Amino acid sequence: MNNTPSSERLHIGIFGKRNAGKSSLINAITGQNMAIVSDVKGTTTDPVLKSMELLPLGPVVFIDTPGLDDEGELGELRVRKAYQMLNKTDVALVVIDGTIGMMAEDKALIQKIQKQNIPYIVAVNKTDVDAKQEDDIENQAHVRVSALTGEGIYELKEKLAYLAKQEGSEKKIVGDLLNPLDVVVLVVPIDASAPKGRLILPQQQTIRDILDAGAISIVVKDTELEETLQSLHTEPKLVITDSQIFGTVSKIVPTHISLTSFSILMARYKGDLKEVVTGAHAIDKLQDGDTVLVSEGCTHHRQCEDIGTVKLPNWIREYTGRNVQFEFTSGVEFPDDLSRYKMVIHCGGCMLNEREMKHRLECAKHQDVPMTNYGTVIAHMKGILKRSLEIFGE
Repeated sequence: MNNTPSSERLHIGIFGKRNAGKSSLINAITGQNMAIVSDVKGTTTDPVLKSMELLPLGPVVFIDTPGLDDEGELGELRVRKAYQMLNKTDVALVVIDGTIGMMAEDKALIQKIQKQNIPYIVAVNKTDVDAKQEDDIENQAHVRVSALTGEGIYELKEKLAYLAKQEGSEKKIVGDLLNPLDVVVLVVPIDASAPKGRLILPQQQTIRDILDAGAISIVVKDTELEETLQSLHTEPKLVITDSQIFGTVSKIVPTHISLTSFSILMARYKGDLKEVVTGAHAIDKLQDGDTVLVSEGCTHHRQCEDIGTVKLPNWIREYTGRNVQFEFTSGVEFPDDLSRYKMVIHCGGCMLNEREMKHRLECAKHQDVPMTNYGTVIAHMKGILKRSLEIFGE
């Protein structure tokens, strides 16, 4: 539980053809036997994500992907999965078999990477064997390496660190809105859906961000909120609440005290708050028979009163007075084609890294499908969205 969450780690995607040496290169970079290596083509059949600490980069996630030249019906599915991993890749490492040179699959991959504006470097592997020299490789930012002998591995790690630094973000969840010794009250309901013995990730991350800002964090359940506010000698700068009790909390917190939710903070931290706020208003245009996609970035056991599959659909039908239909996705599954949906409502995305969250927002935007998240649309339905955004200024 003390490890850096996967969503906050730099994601390094390793891509290339079968037997280019992707898994061997991961082992050489990390100095560990993290990936299974074999001379048999197609040893890596599914994307494999592995978290670790890698100097000089720090906490990272390596994504080992299937070969881009896999064959057959099953092979096509594997290639599609490999390309899907680009959506969460912060820095891409394209591995080329130096004895063969750059092939059509490698060129297509690089074009896709460039289109998605992902920083990348080409690793020309197997320099321990006679490597093929060609203009297609020389025209790319590349390093010649040998996963077998270790040649070029140090240089490759340095170049990855440089790209990571360029890609790095200093964004804060809430700390940039606070001054030292500001008091922030976090309202955390403890019900059947709350994980036993711990807080959920957005709550943990927000507490840490408040502490880093030198501010004071007070965590209470909604049932103790009113008494807590009355007992404080210093009035809170901000109250942050779980989305599903937004309405209740807004009635307790005086209107001159800023109020927002963890979901809205996450929308600002990982996505595009303006787009998410605009998307929330699409709920007012829903008609009978319209379909809404409710998407979550993680997979978890559904409780009987699950917010995504039970509470939110019920609130939307009650608010709109319409017979709205709902479909649900979770984890890495997010449809490429959103045309059948009138809007997308996403969770806060705490288990997704920033690139994947923004990718999903871009997919919806390019297809003219409004997208929002739980906390934002709930605030809109409760009539408190404007108040929930006041802490962010313009």
